[in-house]
Amino acid sequence: MKFKDKHRFVRSNMKKNRTRVWMTILASTIGCAFLIMLASIGFAIHKTAVDDVMSFRMVNEIQVQKESGMMTENDVKKLEQIEGVKAVTRKKYTPANQLSIGEYNTFANVMSAYMPSEEKAGFELDKGRMPKNKNEIVVGYHFAEELRQDQPENYLEGLSEEEAQKKMKELSYKGKLLNETLTYHLKTDNPDIKIEGPVQTVDVKIVGIGKKPTREWAHDNSVFITEDLYNEVISILGKQDPKIASADELKNYGEVKAFTISADDVKEVTDRIEKLDYMTYSIIKELKQMNVYFTLFKAGLIFIGAIAVLIASIGIFNTMTMAVTERSQDIGIMKAIGATPKTVKRIFLLESAYIGLWGVGLGTLLAYITSYGVNFALPIIIEQFINETPPEGFMLSYIPWSLTAIAVTICMGVTLLSGWRPAAKATTVDVLKALRRDV
Repeated sequence: MKFKDKHRFVRSNMKKNRTRVWMTILASTIGCAFLIMLASIGFAIHKTAVDDVMSFRMVNEIQVQKESGMMTENDVKKLEQIEGVKAVTRKKYTPANQLSIGEYNTFANVMSAYMPSEEKAGFELDKGRMPKNKNEIVVGYHFAEELRQDQPENYLEGLSEEEAQKKMKELSYKGKLLNETLTYHLKTDNPDIKIEGPVQTVDVKIVGIGKKPTREWAHDNSVFITEDLYNEVISILGKQDPKIASADELKNYGEVKAFTISADDVKEVTDRIEKLDYMTYSIIKELKQMNVYFTLFKAGLIFIGAIAVLIASIGIFNTMTMAVTERSQDIGIMKAIGATPKTVKRIFLLESAYIGLWGVGLGTLLAYITSYGVNFALPIIIEQFINETPPEGFMLSYIPWSLTAIAVTICMGVTLLSGWRPAAKATTVDVLKALRRDV
């Protein structure tokens, strides 16, 4: 019997019992949709966590530290020679952190950076360029907001938080920072050191402004100076405070990062760095640990969802068992004209598969519609009834293609198993009894 004939036979039989078949399909649809929606919550939480980590750090970034002591120039050179390393960035932090322009002052996080390595690593600017000369600097995106007019200590006294923030914004620098010259005050932050005479200063020019952080709450008012300027600053500060001149944390690097050519190289490069007795930390390590936890979590949700599919399979088993009983005469006729047991079994498995395909198709469609509706409506409901604003990019349900493939495989597998026993029973129908309607 050709497949076309089998299809026609199955289709005509399904039409005879349309109500029962569609109720079975409905059960399969609900089971499949429940499986996908339940697991999609786990996938959404996983995706949110991964996006949270990846938006905060670069994928090809490896933080490097020693077990004891700080990273030196020799350590940096070793890292640069490792195969797969594109750039090694290093930073030193300075205790002098006051900058001003006219009547506006700020205390920023001032650090030195080796600019060629920063460019190779992918340091992004919102405006301007990277420093080329000693007294050129790059400032963070929010530096202007922190550059404020000095006011008395009790200036914000008695104001609410909202009013205080508004007042602080009014005090912030409103002019353009790019290509402006600032005064860098070279004074140690050690309160025990008293400086006689005026504080020495250096004029620095802002040639670049860093890109806005991906996080809304992130506030970047850092200042990047050249290594040549850093050495000059430390030399001046060392004359004010002898401890600065001998401090290892100021001579060596407080932060060293290796950047690989691509994200695929991170694991191999990390292994090479660790063989040199360095400690490493990368987003790949964090994601690996995170993925193990979330894989178990998602597997648990899929297992629970599969129970609903198993319940729906009882309906399929019942429908197919009744179909075999009701069509015993048809089975007898097919056998009488030469149909083999294998052919009979395939016909009933085909009918079971059709029910499963309808259930899986409609269930998947229902799950996607529900997922979209939940992600669209839930933030609105939260804002309206709880008066809270959901986090940026919030989603309760996320359905990747992998989840769809897993759900379809589980549902179709359960459907075929449910139809297997009734189909096997159909092959045992006795021809003579079937034709006498004695079954």
